[in-house]
Amino acid sequence: MQTYHNKTVQQTAELLGTDIKTGLTHDEVKKRLHHYGKNELIEKKKKNIFIKFLEQFNDFMIIILLSAAAVSFITSIMQGDADITEPVIILAIVILNALLGVIQEKRAEKSLEALKKLSSPHACVLRNGNELNIPAANVVPGDILIISAGDLVAADCRLVTSNNLTTDESSLTGESVNAEKDASVVLEEFTALGDRKNIILSSTSVTGGKATAIVTGTGMNTEVGHIANMLLDDETPQTPLQLKLADTGKTLGIAALFVCLVIFIVGLFRHLPPFDMFMTAVSLAVAAIPEGLPAIVTIMLAIGVMRMSKHNAIVRNLPSVETLGSASVICSDKTGTLTQNKMTVTSFYTYDEKKLIRLCSMCCDCDEGHKSPTESAILAAAKKHGFDKSVLDKKYRRIAEIPFDSTRKRMTTMHRDIKGYKTIIKGALEFVLPLCTDIYNGQKAIPLTSQSKRKIISENSKMTSDGLRVIAVCYRDDYTKTAINENNMVFIGLIGIEDPPRKEAKQSVELCKRAGIRPIMITGDHAETALSVAKKIGIADDNSKVMTGDILEKISDNELALTINQYNIFARVTPSHKMKIVKALKANGEIVAMTGDGVNDAPALSAADIGCSMGITGTDVAKSASDMVLTDDNFATIIYAVREGRSIFSNIKKAVQFLLSSNIGEILTVFSGIMFGWSSPLTAIQLLWVNLVTDSLPAISLGLDTPDSDIMDKPPRSPKKGLFADGLWLTIIFEGLMIGALALLAFTIGANIFGGITAGRTMAFAVLSISQLVHAFNMRSEHSVFKAGIFKNPYLVLSLISGLILEVSVISVPYLANIFGVIPLNAMGWIVVTVLSVMPLIIVELQKFVSSFVWRKD
Repeated sequence: MQTYHNKTVQQTAELLGTDIKTGLTHDEVKKRLHHYGKNELIEKKKKNIFIKFLEQFNDFMIIILLSAAAVSFITSIMQGDADITEPVIILAIVILNALLGVIQEKRAEKSLEALKKLSSPHACVLRNGNELNIPAANVVPGDILIISAGDLVAADCRLVTSNNLTTDESSLTGESVNAEKDASVVLEEFTALGDRKNIILSSTSVTGGKATAIVTGTGMNTEVGHIANMLLDDETPQTPLQLKLADTGKTLGIAALFVCLVIFIVGLFRHLPPFDMFMTAVSLAVAAIPEGLPAIVTIMLAIGVMRMSKHNAIVRNLPSVETLGSASVICSDKTGTLTQNKMTVTSFYTYDEKKLIRLCSMCCDCDEGHKSPTESAILAAAKKHGFDKSVLDKKYRRIAEIPFDSTRKRMTTMHRDIKGYKTIIKGALEFVLPLCTDIYNGQKAIPLTSQSKRKIISENSKMTSDGLRVIAVCYRDDYTKTAINENNMVFIGLIGIEDPPRKEAKQSVELCKRAGIRPIMITGDHAETALSVAKKIGIADDNSKVMTGDILEKISDNELALTINQYNIFARVTPSHKMKIVKALKANGEIVAMTGDGVNDAPALSAADIGCSMGITGTDVAKSASDMVLTDDNFATIIYAVREGRSIFSNIKKAVQFLLSSNIGEILTVFSGIMFGWSSPLTAIQLLWVNLVTDSLPAISLGLDTPDSDIMDKPPRSPKKGLFADGLWLTIIFEGLMIGALALLAFTIGANIFGGITAGRTMAFAVLSISQLVHAFNMRSEHSVFKAGIFKNPYLVLSLISGLILEVSVISVPYLANIFGVIPLNAMGWIVVTVLSVMPLIIVELQKFVSSFVWRKD
């Protein structure tokens, strides 16, 4: 790719075939428009939304769910009740998932649309020697742009002339200070983007001065265009939860179908009625496949989204809630995210602070509404000291000035008051101190000694090493009017200015570390500034190293992946560097969260496992590319989101454990009964009823459970760990065996003591349903549920009461009992059912006690 910051103006003009005095001819513009195209950002051809919707059904779990819906419908027809509740619920779940998938695909398109909005709608160009105001879309490479304060730059350009030109490049480079531009310089080829003083960039704003420039890149060939390309090319990764549930769904679907096939074949070998066995097998398939799981997960995530919205975090896609909970690294931009994005006076070196700030404010060119962050900071500090700029200007009328420029590195003003004339200079110390012969000691001017000079230089170095922008100030009093004289000045002091850290940033970083999350700063600012801020908020210490953009440019992806754990600060980076960092972290198995607010953050926000943009200072591009928007721009909000994400995953895990152990219990009840040569302990409709009652309200209630008190004291879940890590499968199987055994015991007691097969099925039906409702309480905590508070989840209590009412009604109301093939139970029958149904609580509590005792002993 051709670069122009390392070329002279004449070389640039020759390469682009243009005349810097007259610009391009109209005929040449037509040719170039045809060759390069419009100065617009392109995008991929959009798919028809109906096609996108259909593509969402190309998934194994979705196919299994649709099959389950069809089987459920056929079963209900064959039973003669034509109950379509089950298939309608399944279809609703499938359609909801498909709609969510389509919404997620629209994210990249929105990112590009937001990028387009940044483009300048009009531009002033020189063509055929005439100045023309044209649509920015018609600008071509080689055009001569005429730039002035307030303009949005229409394309990437090499400056031809510049007069005190400054631009705001913060959204592209991360610089909080306006960039000073100089057309006369020629730079090295590998100069960082933020240091290219002779280049202005598309979609940045001109904050001061005037210039002319040669257009070097338009449309997709600009820095903003490169970001658009990265957004087009980079696919949004699936979240860990999506991957785990997809794998779980496939495994369970295949296993359930296989078990049902075995049950059907075994039943035939035992000469059981083929039609009854077929109905039992397909009903068991519907009951065994956790078709309610996607809906329950969606509901849990939606609950998390509602909670987070009340705490200033707006989630743009539901799975992002869970992803934050597994985040092991948070990559944060500095400017506006960890800092306030507002230059502020924070320190002084002087004998008279009040006089220093008064004189410095008199030497400022702007009011407080001006865009110059340095002078705005000085005026804000002056106001805190009781000085009003407009009052000072009236009292000390400015009669002459020498404006600041990049060569002199200082600004000089001359004022008149009733006592005479005062000359004031502010600027860089190395350009101010040589002008001074005296120093103000708080009462009068005294000779400036070598020792005083060394002290001043030492203080300046100290401020600079602390990441401050240092302004030196001197003055001289004259009693008769003369031309501005910059000699024999009186040094009065140094003013330190910085973009200070957010007040809550340090505490947030500490919470990150406590939760086992590694905070990383990625910024376009200078290394010294980045390191200083990082130390103040706790990301870095005295031994921390900084990796800069020029090193990132040279190092390979593999080398970066090997060394990236040694660095928590990256400075002077470009958008592609941010992408490189995020991908290197992901290559090491990290779950990466990325915060940011600028256009330059958009590709990394999109590439990260979860992107968090700023709602107040964030650009539309960053918001569109992100998964979550922080409406208060508060880094601490991310910590709440992490806590909520961990809580959501914990609750999802509880629901999965509950659903699967319940479904395994149902399968084992039927499978064992047939293997023992009995009639099926449950009929098809009874299986469907149990599935409907136990797979809905209790599981959803677990999703509303409060998080454990120590949830932020644990390290993030390893991305290598599956959903069923740490022996969860064994626990689920044990609990499923327990539930199945209790239901079989109820069937045996009922069949042999309470009046035959129908009584046995009634008691097995009741115990299977109620024991699962009781078992849901076991899920609330890994420790004793009595310590966690058995009634602290009111939704779970309500689900138990509702389930009991439904179950008792089905068995006790004659009309319903006839439909479900059950008979009313007498008092002794209900006592047996009650005792067997509460056994899961007792058994699991004993198991937790034994496990806790063994753990303490070890």
